[in-house]
Amino acid sequence: MTPRQARFAHLSSLLVGVSGIALFVLKDLVVIEGEFGPESHYLEDDVQAAHILTAPALVFACALIWQDHVWAKFQSGARARRRTGLLLLSLLAPMILSGYLLQVSYNEPWREIWRVTHLVSSLVWLVAYGVHQLTPKRSKA
Repeated sequence: MTPRQARFAHLSSLLVGVSGIALFVLKDLVVIEGEFGPESHYLEDDVQAAHILTAPALVFACALIWQDHVWAKFQSGARARRRTGLLLLSLLAPMILSGYLLQVSYNEPWREIWRVTHLVSSLVWLVAYGVHQLTPKRSKA
């Protein structure tokens, strides 16, 4: 993986992660009482738009590093960071699909299923991504 690819992956993860956490806070934790009951925070739509617009960059970054990083490490038998790498790989599909299905589902039970799936897979992704970056590149043998 080139340094440019790594920077792109880190930046897209950061932008999607920050906007996703901000969206969760604004949607689920901040309650604004309006004249007629609870209202959305005034920044919620902008933060949601930022999250939806930056998410494809993360998907593209993951595709970009597939051959030079993920597949190359798998073929070489490298052991360092393998657990977190496999966890990230396994979270990618549920995170992407639930995010997409959340945008297109209208039935409330399914929207809640996709929302919870997206929240859980995304939070675990962010933690695993951080651990993956902080783990030493070479395991001491």
